Amino acid sequence: MISKLAIVETNEIAHGVVIHPYAIIRQNVILMKNVVIHPYVVIESDIVVGENVEIFPNTYIGKIPKGSGATSRIPEFNKSIKIGAFCSIGPHVTIYCDVEIGHHTLIGDNASIREKVKIGSFCIVSRGVTINYNTIIGNRTKIMDLSHITGNCKIGDDVFISTSVKTTNDNSMGKNEYDEKHIKGPEIKNGAMIGAGANILPNVTIGEGAIVGASALVTKDISPGKLAIGIPAREVRNVL
Repeated sequence: MISKLAIVETNEIAHGVVIHPYAIIRQNVILMKNVVIHPYVVIESDIVVGENVEIFPNTYIGKIPKGSGATSRIPEFNKSIKIGAFCSIGPHVTIYCDVEIGHHTLIGDNASIREKVKIGSFCIVSRGVTINYNTIIGNRTKIMDLSHITGNCKIGDDVFISTSVKTTNDNSMGKNEYDEKHIKGPEIKNGAMIGAGANILPNVTIGEGAIVGASALVTKDISPGKLAIGIPAREVRNVL
């Protein structure tokens, strides 16, 4: 069912697709079977939406990154976006160009996902989460409400990141010109867990299976399988 009040410029629409009033679907969008698009969703060109995906109101997919001359980094991207089957994209989400999302992944209300981001399958990107550019997130990883994942960050499989966690990628805090050799976010290895309100500084590695305690300030690498707590965080024991 396609509402007469929707603007639909593509012909690549499979069986069972529902497009509600006031949605805008641009040319070269591919909608697989049983996709549901709610009112006021905008989907720009060159986007593939997998089967049984549901996109809730006021979400914008395909935003072009623009630095407006204010940023030291010049955005680089392809226009295409791929959203895997059985995903749920909440209301007021913004997804920039050059993003890939695996199947069965939940993107929560008000989340923002920048360009050159890859998110795996069976993930949760919860409400108000912001994911910056050129970030890779593995499968079955959960990022809880209001956390920020910085640019040039790597997150493995089965990682849990609790609420209001902050990551950064620039020790000079923008003083120097942009250089990817020095602008590097944390790497969080498979199975690691990050407690609520933790702050992880640039170019830090959280080892496989490690746990970072709530409100910890991580200034250096955490070894695999260790529990780290405090300000600054220090390893206190093995994870049980």
